[in-house]
Amino acid sequence: MAGENIPVAANVLGTIGTVFWCIQLVPQIWHNWRHKKTDGLPASMMLLWAVCSVPFGVYMILQNVNIPLQIQPQIFGFFGFVSWGQILYYNHGYSQLKATLLVIGSCLLCGGLEVLLILTLRIPYRKGITWPDLIFGVIAAIMLAVGFVPLYFEVWKRRGRVAGVNWVFLSIDSLGALFSLFALAAQGTFDILGGILYLVVFLAEVGLFASHVIWRLRHRKLVRAAKESGKSLEEFLAEEGDGKDVENETKASSVVQTPAEHGVRVPENHENEAVASTSREDRDLERGPD
Repeated sequence: MAGENIPVAANVLGTIGTVFWCIQLVPQIWHNWRHKKTDGLPASMMLLWAVCSVPFGVYMILQNVNIPLQIQPQIFGFFGFVSWGQILYYNHGYSQLKATLLVIGSCLLCGGLEVLLILTLRIPYRKGITWPDLIFGVIAAIMLAVGFVPLYFEVWKRRGRVAGVNWVFLSIDSLGALFSLFALAAQGTFDILGGILYLVVFLAEVGLFASHVIWRLRHRKLVRAAKESGKSLEEFLAEEGDGKDVENETKASSVVQTPAEHGVRVPENHENEAVASTSREDRDLERGPD
């Protein structure tokens, strides 16, 4: 349990981490709304992350870490549910009303459950019985890590390409985890389980960055072809079969185009000469040898 006297550095770092984690899902939510689709973003991932806020919040509050880190799970869970609702609406055929009611109901249910658990566990925790709180910390870490599994499965299906995930969101999320980790270290008494939780997030997201960079290096011609076409990589691959078949992607980047396809106009006199030449050859064939 963290001491009552939290160093200023821990509060500052924790505040920075919390600000990052407060806004991390906003770019993803905006990305979903703008494109009106969430392909590549698993609903199970966002649901696990949102529900994870309950044991995560219980653990952080009972541990009495700095205040910014205590309110972090609640904000994280709220935006997680909003993003989950978008996935249900855009990609799973849910009506807007049904998805909205599910999000509101889930937020109220998880919020009430968290308050109930905190009030229940605080009594034995003050008496020195800390193992229930540790169990919730372990559950939170496991749920957070398992939440990345569906996303990595989507990456595997696309041979290493990360699709449907906003890179600003991933960057902010990684920075939030890193600063929160620094905040725990600055407290003087490092919370190991909380540190593991933030470290899992940071390493999992670094893995996503690395996977996508490697994919782009392996398919440089394809990336160049998409750029030359004036389309985004996602739009270009969607026209070639959603980009899941790497062989198709490679073929798409090496298609031989005719001059007309490149926008080069063939002079009219050349066209007339070609037609006249073909007509002469046809007449010679009909007449036969002399």
